[in-house]
Formats: sequence, structure tokens, C-alpha cells
Amino acid sequence: MPRLLRVATRGSALARWQAERVATLLGARGFAAELVLVETTGDVRTDVPLHAIGGQGVFVKEVQQAVLQGRADIAVHSAKDLPSSFGAPGLVLACVPERGDPRDALVGCRLAELGPGVTVATGSVRRQAQLADRVEGLRFVDLRGNIQTRLGKLPEGGALVMAAAALERLGLASAIAEVLDPEVMVPQVAQGALAIECRADDRALQQILADLEDLDGRAAVDAERAFLAAFGAGCDLPVGAYADPGGTFRTYARFTAGRGHTHRAAGTWDAVDAARSGHRAGEAALAEARANGAG
Repeated sequence: MPRLLRVATRGSALARWQAERVATLLGARGFAAELVLVETTGDVRTDVPLHAIGGQGVFVKEVQQAVLQGRADIAVHSAKDLPSSFGAPGLVLACVPERGDPRDALVGCRLAELGPGVTVATGSVRRQAQLADRVEGLRFVDLRGNIQTRLGKLPEGGALVMAAAALERLGLASAIAEVLDPEVMVPQVAQGALAIECRADDRALQQILADLEDLDGRAAVDAERAFLAAFGAGCDLPVGAYADPGGTFRTYARFTAGRGHTHRAAGTWDAVDAARSGHRAGEAALAEARANGAG
């Protein structure tokens, strides 16, 4: 009988899709898997903006606890939900499978159709900041809930901003009006990627999960997360980073202290030393902000 691996995940349709994808990958390697559904703070507090209830981490802490407490063997997350410092002693990021589309997408209308007074629904301060940089006079409203709930909140004559991968994974790509190139909208760190954690002392399981690792996807995620980590564990700035497979590293950050400053850059990164490349880019962004009176 194949070894049974218990997979902790949130219960949303997207989270279940992601966990089932990992279960399929494990099944192809001779392992059985069952889902352990976990309700998180982010799932319960849908009436409050994410940044008001802790930002990064509100969708992962309870899922991590399921593994630490022995109720599950592995945890599957959207990699973008993981804090830049994990904050869960006893766990390791065992692997990052093949990455999906990292880009953001507009639902309702295209970027060229946005203008003064048009309402855009998004709970992401990163998305709000970048769209405000591009289009003057937009009106923003918060957007929380599962994918179907969000699609039902499309503002009249306006747009929603969502992750392209989320819509594609749920068979809802037809709702996309425009996918935004990273040159226009720098994605959230690790967007489109999955992160699989397990206990640090379970070396046998780590070896099993290593077979699911996509080396290119892991390098990109490491670089992007290192960029975010350079700002500090409690960073609540609008920050984005994308390590392109072609070697381009696009970064964005909006600093609001002092005179305020928008950092937007396109440099290079080294997949062999991904984390160091990302951290250097973060340090450069901070130095730039300080030089402009916003650090």
C-alpha cells in the first residue's frame, strides 16, 4: 500500500485546486494523498482589508499549525501568501513546483479604458499603487472573498484586478479582459507559484518532495522573496518583484514617508545565486528611497 500523505490546505476552491494538483503530482510518484481542510484568519475576516489584520501570513499560520501539530504531513500554500520570513520554527519550504502565470489581470475592462472617476476593486495596496501611478483619478474599493465572490463584485463600468493564474486554474480565464505585462504591473512576490512545507525533522519526506521541485521556479521565488525580505519582516509597503526566466528582474516599491518616492526598476538576476540577487535589488531600492528623502 502506498504511503498516505495528509495535505493541509485552506478550503477555498482555489486552495483545493492547488492542493489537489500537488496530490496528483504525488500520485504520479506512487504516493496516496488526502486533504486536511483548515480555516484561516484570512478566510474568517473577509470584512476587513488584509493589511488591517496582519497582511502576509493571515492565510498560512493555521495551515502551518496543522503540520506542526501532526494533523497533516505537508502544507500547500500560494507562495505569495508566505511572509518573507516564515515565522514557523520547525518547518521548511521543501519545494516549489512548476510555476503558473505570475501576472495580474483586469476583469471588466482593459487598462486603456480606465480613467478619472472609474472604480477599480482590489484589496491589494500594491495593485492600487501601480494603477494610480499609471492612471490619474481612479477610485479604489476593497475586494475580499473567494474568486467567485470577487467576480460578483465587478463595479459598474469599472474593473477588478486579480491574479491571472487564479482565474486560469478555476477555468475562468474567459473573464479576463487583459493580462498585464510585468513591465506595466510588477506582480506580487511569488505570485502564481505554490509552496510546499513540511516538518524540518522529516528528512524522508523532504526527499520525496524534492522530486516535485521546479528548479527555475524555486530560483525565481527565492529571488523575489529575498527582495521583499530586504525591507524587513513587517513590511507593509506596496512592493512587487518578478524574476523573469530570461534574466530580467523587475521591481516596484512605493515609499510614503517624507516626500514619498516610487521605485521602479528593471535589472538582472542570477538564478545560481537567486536569493543574493534579490536581496541586493532590495537594498538598492532602499538606498534609492533614502536618497530621495523617503527612506
